[in-house]
Order: sequence, then structure tokens, then C-alpha cells
Amino acid sequence: MRSHIKLGRVFGIRVGLHYSWFLIALLLLLSFSASFHRQYPAWNSAAVGAWALLTTLLFFASLLLHELSHSVLALRYGMRVHEITLFALGGVSQIEGELPSAASEFRIAIAGPLTSAAIGVVCLAFSRTHAITLAGPAATMLTWLGYINLSLAAFNMLPGYPMDGGRVLRAFLWWRTGNLDRATRSAATSGTVVAVMFIAIGILDYFRGGGLGGLWIAFIGWFLLQASRESYLEFSLREELKGVQVSDLMVTAPCAVDGSLTVQDFVDRELLRTGRRCFMVQEHGAIVGMITPHEIRRVDRAAWPATRLSLIMLPLRNIRSVEPESSLVDALQAMARGDLNQVPVMRNGHFAGLLSRAEVLAWLQTRTELRQS
Repeated sequence: MRSHIKLGRVFGIRVGLHYSWFLIALLLLLSFSASFHRQYPAWNSAAVGAWALLTTLLFFASLLLHELSHSVLALRYGMRVHEITLFALGGVSQIEGELPSAASEFRIAIAGPLTSAAIGVVCLAFSRTHAITLAGPAATMLTWLGYINLSLAAFNMLPGYPMDGGRVLRAFLWWRTGNLDRATRSAATSGTVVAVMFIAIGILDYFRGGGLGGLWIAFIGWFLLQASRESYLEFSLREELKGVQVSDLMVTAPCAVDGSLTVQDFVDRELLRTGRRCFMVQEHGAIVGMITPHEIRRVDRAAWPATRLSLIMLPLRNIRSVEPESSLVDALQAMARGDLNQVPVMRNGHFAGLLSRAEVLAWLQTRTELRQS
């Protein structure tokens, strides 16, 4: 879940929007507009739209505070937080690193629902204690924000991993058993049960005349089902790769081509003949860059015979690299963030090898086959 639109940084953490955010923002804006229009029929469209927009923006601000509470605590425990992304179903924090203990997992997970609950209580209390001094729409807005945030806190506490409630359940099971893998597996199973219940309730509600509301509940269930499975797979992969370094899987002598080679000769002699998708480019015996089909596609076909690889290659200095002693998990996370299929491995500023997703997948497949046999 990557951000397509960057909003800035809060506490050093990037904050952005996924394209799907605009869908839910529009739906909320229309819903709030309809509610304000029913309560204040004498208002013109501009006033209704202004209050509806303000309510929508404040709701997403509270959602951002929910995610920030997770992220700030994770930073305190020495974990890395790369980004917070707001999307159609809420927000997600991209947190990386090893959890130090069950207690830290519990505190990080519970921080979000507690923040939402606190915002809800404050909004409701303020709207009621200041009902006389507040303008009617302001009191209405605070009341809605209060109930929405309380609902958000309750929803997130459902015991379905990777929701906050599922992570709280995992922390409890981890504390009781001392086994993080078993705790994660149990929490993921609970997440699957919760997701299937949402899907069943949504479908049943749709056929009983619930309309789009039922389909929306079913869609949330489907999303939770996918998230639960993928989160457990990610955890299992981390455990599988624990202790493995980049140097264990990197290719120390990758295929290299001369930088003076033209694009046409490279495509005919190397790319099409071998089927490989990544080559290192060398000049005077030293590796200076990397070339893939992505760079080739940027060159007009008519210019292939006259264009040298050294002119279109990705220079090593501009490519995200890793060190041989880096953990494989960290390297794969860096590749995922940059959407890279391969990264050069550098030692003391010099090219030492190449790490590719294909090599990692082949290694994992071999381990899986040996374990099954």
C-alpha cells in the first residue's frame, strides 16, 4: 500500500494518500452533505458543502492521529517507520524491524484504538458541555466525529490479525506461550474467521435488501481476509530469512557487457539470445552501471544502432545498493520500497555482486522442496 500523493512529514515520517482515498473521501463528503442538508434545510449548498468538507477533513486528521500513535511508539522501540498511507479503508503504517517483546507489540497495537477512543470521548464531551455556546453545525460535527472515532476504535479492536485487535491478541498469546510464530498463526486464524464472518454478513445483508451497504461489508471482509493471509506469509518469510545475509545469495560474477556496445547489438547478441533481464555494464574492466529492458524501452527503435549502452545505463552511483553484510530481510525491504527486481552489492564503494529477487525465490523454493521431501 504505497502513497501516490505525498503530503509531507510528521515527526520525520512521510505521510501520503493512496488513490483509493479519494473514493472514500468523496463518499464521506456526500454523506455528510446529505446529513447537514436534512438537519439545516434552509442552508444554501455552499454552507452545507463547507461544513461537510470540514467534517471530512477532521475525520481523516483523527485517522492520521490513530496511525501516528502506532508509529511514534514503534520509533521509541527502535523500529523504522517509512510511511503512513491513507487509503479507502483507513490508514496503514509501514513499520519495519524486530519487535523486542510481547509488551512492546501490545503497546504499539493498543495505541491506535486508545487514541481514537480518546478523540471520540473528547469530541462528544465538548459538544455536550459547550452545546449552548457552540453553533448548531459545530455541535453536530463534533457529535458525529465523536461517534465515528468511537466506532473506529471498536472496529479496530476486533480480534483479527493484522488489525489492532488481532495484534493485541498476538501479543497476549506471545506473552502466554513465549512462541511468536504460534501466536502469529493463531492470531491470523482468528483474522480469517473474522473476515469470513464479515463476508457472510455482507452477502446476507445484500440479498435481504441491504444494497451497497451489504456489498461494502463483504468487501471489507475480503480485504481483511487478504490482509490476514499476506501478513502471516510476510511474517513466515521474515522467520525463514532470519540470519541470512546478502553475501549468502548474491551473484559475485553477474553477466556483464561492454559499455561501448550499441543497443541493437546488445539486444541481438545478449538480451534476446540469453533471456536474462539484467546485465552489468563495464568500462575498462570496471563495473560502472546496470542495464535492463526498462532502459532499452526508453530508446527509440530507430536509434538503437547508434546508441551506446553507456549513454542509457543506470550508473552505479544512482542505484540503491546494499552491503554484503546486510541482512537479506533488510535488502528485500529496500527492493520493495524502490520496486526493484535487483540491486548491486557494494563493498567500500566497489562493486561486489548482484542480488536479485529471482535468486531469493529460487533459494526459497529449494528450501521448501527439501523440507517437503
